[in-house]
Amino acid sequence: MNLLPIFLNLADRNCLIVGAGNIALDKIETLLPTGLKLRVVAPTARAEVRELADAHRLEWLERAFTLEDLGGQFLVIAATDRREINAAVYRACTERNIPCNSVDDIPNCDFFFGSVVRRGPLQIAISTSGESPAVAQRLRREIEEQLPGDIGPWLESLGDLRREVLAMQPRGEGRKLLLHRLAQRQICESTCCPSRQLASASALESRGTVFLVGAGPGDLELLTIKALRLLQTGDVVLHDDLVPQAILNLASSHAEIVNVGKRCGAKSISQQEINALMIAHAREHRNVIRLKSGDPLVFGRATEEIAALVNAGVAFEVVPGITAAFAAAAQLGCSLTDREGASNVTFSTGHHADAHNRSSLPAIEASTRVVYMPGRDLGLLAAEWLQQGLPSDFPCAVISRAGQAGEQVQCTTLGALGALASVPAPSLLIGGWTLRNARAFLGSIAEDVPVQV
Repeated sequence: MNLLPIFLNLADRNCLIVGAGNIALDKIETLLPTGLKLRVVAPTARAEVRELADAHRLEWLERAFTLEDLGGQFLVIAATDRREINAAVYRACTERNIPCNSVDDIPNCDFFFGSVVRRGPLQIAISTSGESPAVAQRLRREIEEQLPGDIGPWLESLGDLRREVLAMQPRGEGRKLLLHRLAQRQICESTCCPSRQLASASALESRGTVFLVGAGPGDLELLTIKALRLLQTGDVVLHDDLVPQAILNLASSHAEIVNVGKRCGAKSISQQEINALMIAHAREHRNVIRLKSGDPLVFGRATEEIAALVNAGVAFEVVPGITAAFAAAAQLGCSLTDREGASNVTFSTGHHADAHNRSSLPAIEASTRVVYMPGRDLGLLAAEWLQQGLPSDFPCAVISRAGQAGEQVQCTTLGALGALASVPAPSLLIGGWTLRNARAFLGSIAEDVPVQV
């Protein structure tokens, strides 16, 4: 479909109508309310067209069409009862780059007239691309029957209130949410109108908010709708290094985008500096998107950032994302829990703030273990698990870049885990008997032989 539905401002534009019979009259009645300057060219005209000319609502040239009539025209309607004349008018317009509609002749039309529902400033245009105007008219009648009769005046009041909000509040997610709330409420002219009071109170309380947003594992289609909406309206995006560029490209064109990531222990910016950035931007009435790969509450240092925001009195909201473990399990085609073999799931990381302060593990084999950022030397982790009492045939899978382009999955057993080659970051390790039901593990797997998926 190469048609673009648009609403043009046609006031004081020039429009030529070739023809003044029944076909032309129908188009004239449609175009008169738009404010176009209508010029009609035809040797004869219906009485209604002559009356409109006498009332100076249009200009009628009582003669045949000539090419000179196209000079200075913005639109042209070929509406005679002779197809060859209409086609000739269309060809002449095409040569001059003037949009033309040749009535009831689809190949000779640059645009089509829709069937329009009007309620004050509300217009709903329906088009079948000229295939069946009757269908468009039927749909118009059905829509008209469902619209409330007072929607036009309500929309005018809503427009006035919207302009007040735009003048009082800075651009951002808060303003957008307020406008969406107002679009669902009744509005009256009284200063005591609850909707007007809501708009005024929101303007007085307007301030920046920090959104701790999960970007998911990297697949655009696994980004939540709320995360997408916030990205498209946020003023500042402070993102981790692992967030793909494709997701950053979704941010608003006016947003300031800052990489505050830390990779492989290299800290180009400290956590304290990140906290300070969030607070400073929020105090400047800017909505801040603190964008983290996966879920912000899973190994995303959200505890520290939330504490900093609370201490600074800055409003914040957490927007969950799909954590990498879920994306990896989905790719494996297995559940992380199993009624018979995995009654819980353990999420852990290969990095510890205090190596002497580790939480005790659940019952050894009744848990699915998920290790984020397990490190390059899987042999050390395998030795630790074996020492804890896990058997050497305990199923394991290492997933690199889960849910992203270039994803890699390696399936093996605990006894062979240390022999796996290193994979690109980010990666995570899943271990547990529930993996036996994964697609990668279905069938017979030779003992201690890694399987590349």
